[in-house]
Amino acid sequence: MDEKHTGALTEPIYTLAVASRMSETPAHSIRQYIDKGLIIPFKTTKKRHLFSKVDIQKLKSIKKYLKEQGLNIAGINALFSVIPCWAIKSCDLEHRYHCEAYHSILKPCWMASQKGPNCQNEDCRVCDVYVFPEKFTNPKECIKKMTRS
Repeated sequence: MDEKHTGALTEPIYTLAVASRMSETPAHSIRQYIDKGLIIPFKTTKKRHLFSKVDIQKLKSIKKYLKEQGLNIAGINALFSVIPCWAIKSCDLEHRYHCEAYHSILKPCWMASQKGPNCQNEDCRVCDVYVFPEKFTNPKECIKKMTRS
């Protein structure tokens, strides 16, 4: 995905009320997803959340995982944690071993407290890894495609 297209997808333009309406997700559920790290919207200086197109799509995916596939929030976090961020970010083996995201099976890389050098100063909301699962409706298929390359 090119930088210009990613920028349009990750631009924080929607309020909580609009995000709730667009994703058909109650505002209180969105707040819970934020608290659990499933989505990471932009926060204004006045502490208001703004959401991007990626966040809206992620909210729709979360709803699908909860309703259609029977996952709970912990299961969704585990699902997001298997995204091979080290392959997307081209991390070398030494950097992987010092990164919590490489080892964790319970939370996605954007929730890792100890990140590798490739990610330490990066805004996770615009990272290819955070955007990545929204390009695929089936996470297993996206992993299969990555391992075929």
